[in-house]
Amino acid sequence: MKKIHYSKTYRIIHWAIAISFLLLLITIFLRLTWMNKFNMAAIIQDYLKDTGQILSEEQGIALAKKIRQPMWDWHIYLGYVLVGLFSMRFMLPAFGQMKIQNPLSKNITTKAKFQKWTYIIFYVCVVVSLVTGLIIELGPKELKKPMEDIHVLGIYYLVAFIAIHLAGVLVAEFTEQRGIISRIVSGQKKKDTKSR
Repeated sequence: MKKIHYSKTYRIIHWAIAISFLLLLITIFLRLTWMNKFNMAAIIQDYLKDTGQILSEEQGIALAKKIRQPMWDWHIYLGYVLVGLFSMRFMLPAFGQMKIQNPLSKNITTKAKFQKWTYIIFYVCVVVSLVTGLIIELGPKELKKPMEDIHVLGIYYLVAFIAIHLAGVLVAEFTEQRGIISRIVSGQKKKDTKSR
């Protein structure tokens, strides 16, 4: 099987997107767990009770939101970064730097079709997440709630894609695409030290 060469541009975009998604997942994870507004409000209320002060549940939640706001700002900034990165990703094929996935190509294997469809579905989901995120931040207030309902579903496709992607890379590394990990990291084919 032909070994794929990854250009420097491809590798930079790939890793910038991967790191941005990882950081986005961290902000989501924190928001859903340790920095959950209800958990934080309960901690604040418990602390204030010990000092003889009283805070309503609504006030506790409002304070918790203010405490975690800087962390959530990073989620928004990373969203803007991803808008830029995916804009570049979709423009690069015009300059011959990256290929457009085409699952309808003739003479490709079922595995290759699955890979290409997976990427297309992922890209569509990312575009939906980015557009809904932009509408939440920059659009009319009446659209905020319905866009949030769609936007939060992004966690499911993102985690699923990461799992499928990592599994696929590991299978490829140990079967027909040996050295794929070193090529996406350094751009160089890993030298085979085994004698043939």
